[in-house]
Amino acid sequence: MPAHAHKPARSRRAVNWTRLALAAAVPVIGAGAAASPALATAQPSASKYNFTTLDNRADPTFNQLLGINQHGLIAGYFGSGMAGHPNQGYLLTAPYGQANYRSENWPESTQTQVTGLNDRGVSVGFWSSTNKGSGDDNRAFVSVHGYFIDGDFPTDNPASPPVDQLLGVNDHNVAVGFYTDASGNNHAYTFDIRRNQFTEIMVSGITGPTAAGINNRGDIAGFGTDASGQVVGYLLRRDGRVTILNVPGSSQTTALGINDNDEVVGVYQVGTGDSATSHGFTWTPWGGFHTVDDPNSMGATTINGVNDRGDLVGFYTDSAGNTDGLLAMPAQHHRD
Repeated sequence: MPAHAHKPARSRRAVNWTRLALAAAVPVIGAGAAASPALATAQPSASKYNFTTLDNRADPTFNQLLGINQHGLIAGYFGSGMAGHPNQGYLLTAPYGQANYRSENWPESTQTQVTGLNDRGVSVGFWSSTNKGSGDDNRAFVSVHGYFIDGDFPTDNPASPPVDQLLGVNDHNVAVGFYTDASGNNHAYTFDIRRNQFTEIMVSGITGPTAAGINNRGDIAGFGTDASGQVVGYLLRRDGRVTILNVPGSSQTTALGINDNDEVVGVYQVGTGDSATSHGFTWTPWGGFHTVDDPNSMGATTINGVNDRGDLVGFYTDSAGNTDGLLAMPAQHHRD
């Protein structure tokens, strides 16, 4: 039974949308970059954090934690999405025991991922009507205290099946995400929930952009492909300035979350093919890149969300091949 089935409202209202062109990107952050302290490599910082594994026992083999707000509320889901193992969304409240997982699923959906949340009872994500394991439709949603509305970008040229995901939302109720067009190209956008207004984002120097997180300043973190064909992250400030984020020595860098201090988090890959490893990272304008790997990870950690306290959430692959949710809290503070 989907969560909040007693509030099965699905709203598709008339929408307004605009296209926003942005300023040229500043130099890549990394070796030789002048925009912030350059690092020859991403510096390890695991010792700065206390790590906790958080798995919903409904499926301890696959959990991903995707967002955390100032109150410590975590958004995530269980289930790999393979046929017979559907994604099922949830919200997790402190002190993070099994009794504190609350289902958050689009009414009548087959699969749901809760991907982001703010401090005011708004969460976002996407859902699917099928669980085939591949070729499932993705449809964006917003949940306002359990009242669900559509968040799909109003395009006349969608992919088939449609792919539309909301990935982050700030306290001004502006959400960010992307949709895929019929040619397979990704388009980043913002969705002003109160005004019911969509704005497509064009990031200079990036093709196929995805917008993954937005802070209360209106700064956006995301990723796309640069002129060389490499996947890189970006920080788009509200004034239009763009900083490209590319971990030195990586084969790709993906920015997935941001807080009000412009601390950006994500994942970078070293190597390619079967020998590739993935590592979580944090980046700040004053400190550059730092690697964050869960101590139980077998070469595969992703950091997906960060709050203003510097608490991190994400996931890692363990020695048994399971995907586990992770919480990493800075060692210098504890939750009150």
